[in-house]
Parts: sequence; C-alpha cells; structure tokens
Amino acid sequence: MAPRLSPYVSLPGTAREALAFYRSVLGGEVSTSTFGEFGGGGAEGVDPDGVMHGQLDTPSGFTLMVSDAVAGTSPATGSNIALCLFGDDLEQLRGFFDGLAEGGEVTTPLEVQVWGDPYGALTDRFGVDWMVNASTPA
Repeated sequence: MAPRLSPYVSLPGTAREALAFYRSVLGGEVSTSTFGEFGGGGAEGVDPDGVMHGQLDTPSGFTLMVSDAVAGTSPATGSNIALCLFGDDLEQLRGFFDGLAEGGEVTTPLEVQVWGDPYGALTDRFGVDWMVNASTPA
C-alpha cells in the first residue's frame, strides 16, 4: 500500500460518541479497539472501555482516526490544525457542513468567497475545526 495521510483526533473521553456522529454525517464504517483489548485497562487512570484507536472509513475515501485521551493528559483544542473537506459537489459538501455544524459553532458561513468558491468554517461539538470548500468550474 502506498503511504497515506490521515488526521488523528484525540478527545477527552468522547471518541466513541464522536465516531458515531462523524459516521452519521459522512457515512462509512467505524472500527474501534479499546485500551482493555490491548492490556491497557489495568493502568491507573486508563478506562479499559475507552477507545485506544477508532477509525472511520467513508464511501468518499476519507479516513478519520479518533481516540480517547489517556487520563491525566489533556488534548488541545482550537490549535492551528483544521480538517478540510473539499471537492466540486457543492450539495454533498453543504450536507457535510450542515451536519458537522449541528451542535457546534459556524465561524464562517458556507457561501461564495472572494476567490469565487463556496467556503465555510466551523468548530464541531467536539471542538474539532473544519473547513469546507467547493471548487467552482474554471
């Protein structure tokens, strides 16, 4: 397999909920492994049922990985990273944008910007930043 790049999001104990939410918006199949499945359930502060690794593979070809942060660590939110969805199917991208915005905060409405493309930005209800850009025909 050729190398691939995938975002990996660490959340404060909400990975399972986040994966279900992202699946409801983006479609696809979720797989999870818990800390307990890999012997990590006995360590202090580690929930054996917590998600050590979760993965969403979507019909559009996206792979999103999510895990629960280990107790005592604090995942940073609002950092300098945003997940960007882009393509030329405005209606599909609008559906993703609207779904991800549910319970979150839209920071830039999805509308035509100065470069001519519909673009929007938001922070979802898990504190993850997203950008959506629909390319317009040249």
